[in-house]
Amino acid sequence: MLEVLRQDFIRTARAKGLRESRVIWRHALKAAMVSIIPVIGVQAGFVLSGAVYIETVFQWPGVGRMLVTAILTRDILLVQGGVVIVATCYVLFNLAVDVTQSLLDPRVKT
Repeated sequence: MLEVLRQDFIRTARAKGLRESRVIWRHALKAAMVSIIPVIGVQAGFVLSGAVYIETVFQWPGVGRMLVTAILTRDILLVQGGVVIVATCYVLFNLAVDVTQSLLDPRVKT
Protein backbone atom coordinates (compact mmCIF):
# COMPACT_ATOMS: atom_id res chain seq x y z
CA MET A 1 0.00 0.00 0.00
CA LEU A 2 2.85 2.36 0.79
CA GLU A 3 4.40 1.66 -2.60
CA VAL A 4 1.11 2.42 -4.35
CA LEU A 5 0.69 5.67 -2.42
CA ARG A 6 3.94 6.91 -3.99
CA GLN A 7 2.74 6.33 -7.57
CA ASP A 8 2.08 9.14 -10.03
CA PHE A 9 -1.63 8.47 -10.42
CA ILE A 10 -2.12 8.96 -6.67
CA ARG A 11 -0.35 12.31 -6.83
CA THR A 12 -2.53 13.23 -9.80
CA ALA A 13 -5.70 12.30 -7.91
CA ARG A 14 -4.61 14.45 -4.98
CA ALA A 15 -3.74 17.30 -7.33
CA LYS A 16 -7.23 17.10 -8.84
CA GLY A 17 -8.60 17.95 -5.39
CA LEU A 18 -10.03 14.61 -4.35
CA ARG A 19 -10.43 13.99 -0.65
CA GLU A 20 -7.70 11.88 0.94
CA SER A 21 -10.15 9.16 1.98
CA ARG A 22 -11.43 8.88 -1.59
CA VAL A 23 -7.89 8.70 -2.95
CA ILE A 24 -7.00 5.90 -0.54
CA TRP A 25 -10.17 3.84 -0.79
CA ARG A 26 -10.95 4.28 -4.46
CA HIS A 27 -7.55 4.51 -6.16
CA ALA A 28 -4.80 3.21 -3.88
CA LEU A 29 -6.62 0.24 -2.34
CA LYS A 30 -7.81 -1.02 -5.72
CA ALA A 31 -4.28 -0.88 -7.10
CA ALA A 32 -2.82 -2.53 -4.00
CA MET A 33 -5.37 -5.35 -4.02
CA VAL A 34 -4.13 -6.48 -7.44
CA SER A 35 -0.98 -7.87 -5.82
CA ILE A 36 -2.63 -9.03 -2.58
CA ILE A 37 -5.49 -11.12 -4.00
CA PRO A 38 -3.29 -13.92 -5.47
CA VAL A 39 -1.49 -14.29 -2.15
CA ILE A 40 -4.83 -14.71 -0.39
CA GLY A 41 -5.70 -17.51 -2.82
CA VAL A 42 -2.46 -19.35 -2.14
CA GLN A 43 -2.92 -18.93 1.61
CA ALA A 44 -6.44 -20.40 1.37
CA GLY A 45 -4.88 -23.57 -0.02
CA PHE A 46 -2.45 -23.71 2.88
CA VAL A 47 -5.32 -23.29 5.33
CA LEU A 48 -7.10 -26.26 3.78
CA SER A 49 -4.02 -28.43 4.07
CA GLY A 50 -3.27 -27.19 7.58
CA ALA A 51 -6.74 -28.18 8.76
CA VAL A 52 -5.65 -31.80 8.83
CA TYR A 53 -2.89 -31.06 11.34
CA ILE A 54 -4.90 -28.68 13.52
CA GLU A 55 -7.92 -30.97 13.74
CA THR A 56 -5.74 -33.97 14.54
CA VAL A 57 -3.66 -32.24 17.21
CA PHE A 58 -6.58 -30.53 18.97
CA GLN A 59 -9.03 -33.43 18.43
CA TRP A 60 -11.57 -31.18 16.68
CA PRO A 61 -14.14 -32.86 14.46
CA GLY A 62 -13.82 -31.84 10.84
CA VAL A 63 -12.86 -32.87 7.34
CA GLY A 64 -9.17 -33.16 8.17
CA ARG A 65 -9.71 -35.46 11.10
CA MET A 66 -12.25 -37.45 9.11
CA LEU A 67 -9.64 -37.96 6.38
CA VAL A 68 -7.01 -39.10 8.87
CA THR A 69 -9.45 -41.53 10.48
CA ALA A 70 -10.50 -42.85 7.06
CA ILE A 71 -6.87 -43.36 6.06
CA LEU A 72 -6.10 -45.22 9.30
CA THR A 73 -9.16 -47.48 8.90
CA ARG A 74 -8.46 -47.93 5.16
CA ASP A 75 -11.87 -46.64 4.10
CA ILE A 76 -11.01 -45.92 0.47
CA LEU A 77 -14.40 -44.49 -0.54
CA LEU A 78 -14.40 -42.00 2.33
CA VAL A 79 -10.82 -40.96 1.50
CA GLN A 80 -11.77 -40.44 -2.14
CA GLY A 81 -14.84 -38.40 -1.19
CA GLY A 82 -12.88 -36.26 1.26
CA VAL A 83 -10.13 -35.61 -1.25
CA VAL A 84 -12.72 -34.64 -3.88
CA ILE A 85 -14.36 -32.20 -1.46
CA VAL A 86 -11.04 -30.61 -0.45
CA ALA A 87 -9.92 -30.40 -4.09
CA THR A 88 -13.24 -28.82 -5.08
CA CYS A 89 -12.88 -26.21 -2.34
CA TYR A 90 -9.35 -25.47 -3.52
CA VAL A 91 -10.51 -25.06 -7.13
CA LEU A 92 -13.38 -22.79 -6.04
CA PHE A 93 -10.97 -20.62 -4.02
CA ASN A 94 -8.71 -20.28 -7.04
CA LEU A 95 -11.68 -19.52 -9.30
CA ALA A 96 -12.86 -16.79 -6.91
CA VAL A 97 -9.34 -15.32 -6.85
CA ASP A 98 -9.12 -15.31 -10.64
CA VAL A 99 -12.52 -13.66 -11.04
CA THR A 100 -11.69 -11.03 -8.43
CA GLN A 101 -8.33 -10.41 -10.06
CA SER A 102 -9.94 -9.87 -13.46
CA LEU A 103 -12.50 -7.49 -11.96
CA LEU A 104 -9.82 -5.40 -10.25
CA ASP A 105 -7.26 -5.36 -13.05
CA PRO A 106 -8.54 -5.08 -16.62
CA ARG A 107 -5.13 -6.12 -17.99
CA VAL A 108 -5.74 -9.69 -16.79
CA LYS A 109 -8.69 -10.30 -19.16
CA THR A 110 -6.71 -12.58 -21.47
